[in-house]
Amino acid sequence: MDLWRSGFVHAPLAEVLAAGSLEPFEVRWLPGGNGRFAFLADPFGVVRGHLTHVFVEAFNYRDRRGKIEVLTFDSAMALVERSTCLTEPWHLSYPIPFEWRGEDFLLPEAHRSGGLTLYRATRFPDRWERAGRIELPDVPVDATPVRHDGLWWLFYSVAGDDGRLQVAFSEKPTGPWRFHPANPVRTGLAGSRPAGRPAQLGDRIILPVQDCTRTYGGAVRPLHIHRLTPDAFEAELGAAIAAPRGFAPYSDGLHTLSECGAVTLFDVKRIDRSLAGQAVGLIGKVRRRAGRSRMRLPGIGPG
Repeated sequence: MDLWRSGFVHAPLAEVLAAGSLEPFEVRWLPGGNGRFAFLADPFGVVRGHLTHVFVEAFNYRDRRGKIEVLTFDSAMALVERSTCLTEPWHLSYPIPFEWRGEDFLLPEAHRSGGLTLYRATRFPDRWERAGRIELPDVPVDATPVRHDGLWWLFYSVAGDDGRLQVAFSEKPTGPWRFHPANPVRTGLAGSRPAGRPAQLGDRIILPVQDCTRTYGGAVRPLHIHRLTPDAFEAELGAAIAAPRGFAPYSDGLHTLSECGAVTLFDVKRIDRSLAGQAVGLIGKVRRRAGRSRMRLPGIGPG
């Protein structure tokens, strides 16, 4: 089983990408999960005044259903509060917060629900309501929004297929979304699944993407997007960034690089091959399947 550990470095994403590694930077680790086979993963942050709010997937292999937690840090990046802010009957992960027209939104990965739901804050950062369903031709995975050149853009891979990167665009994040005519804009396991919040450098977008050629979440590559319009897409894939050896035992993969002001959030993994881990993983699968069989919600598909 894959076990993840989340942290951040005191450097903006542009500096990390220029260095091609996390190794030169000071690292701070986020708290762990609740138990040996639990973890926090997929960290995304937003800075508000002197506070930094980091949204994460909280996952436990005993039930295999992720929920979203928010961790709030002060100006010295000391943890001041931690709470669960979103749960659903299905698995949630990859929670991207963003702001639009004075309102706060959260877009978590939820492909086990059969689609993608956008949430609006009723009390930021810990209370959210459903703001609507995002309708796309495919069930999206790790959907990553970014505002660029007067439009909202959504990068995502397709459920059951990490080897296709799709793009949609809209005038507003609530839709309607239009499917880009160049889709899939990338194919192959080396860089077709989003892996963090994009960085915008001038008129250029850099989208972190996963390199899954060796293992799921094995490394992150920068996808340099040179042209992005409703009619055209041009991009170049950069070199892989791996977990530093000094992160051992969490050096089996680097899964996320996400811009958050003056810091860059990330998660790394270790592969647990213990008999105890295999037993807990099996129990979790049985519990998840039993839970799905009790659900009577429209749009819930097989996981």
